Amino acid sequence: MNAARQKGFTLIEVLVALTIVAVALFAGTQATTALARSSQRQTDLMLAQICIDNAFYALRLAKLFPDIGEREDECNQAGRAFVVQFKILPTPNPDIRKAEASVVDAEQKYGILQVSTIIGR
Repeated sequence: MNAARQKGFTLIEVLVALTIVAVALFAGTQATTALARSSQRQTDLMLAQICIDNAFYALRLAKLFPDIGEREDECNQAGRAFVVQFKILPTPNPDIRKAEASVVDAEQKYGILQVSTIIGR
């Protein structure tokens, strides 16, 4: 007589299937986390660019030749606090100054963006 064949999955087959599902879920979680970080970084860069643009526009609208030195200004954008750090440096031409600005997150103290330009009399 033939022994009746049992239907169903073996324990090994179930464990392999669970392992494949776990790896797929882990990969999906990692991809989602990377997208969220990328989106936050893009938002930070956009807000930092607005802060730097506003600071340089204010410097140009003042129509004063900036003094050499450093200063910090606060900038609030979209409910977030940033600090714009300015360095005004001399150049070989006395009628031109180099302006370096960097934006730092006020709470977490990490640098987001740095921009340099020149300013003439």
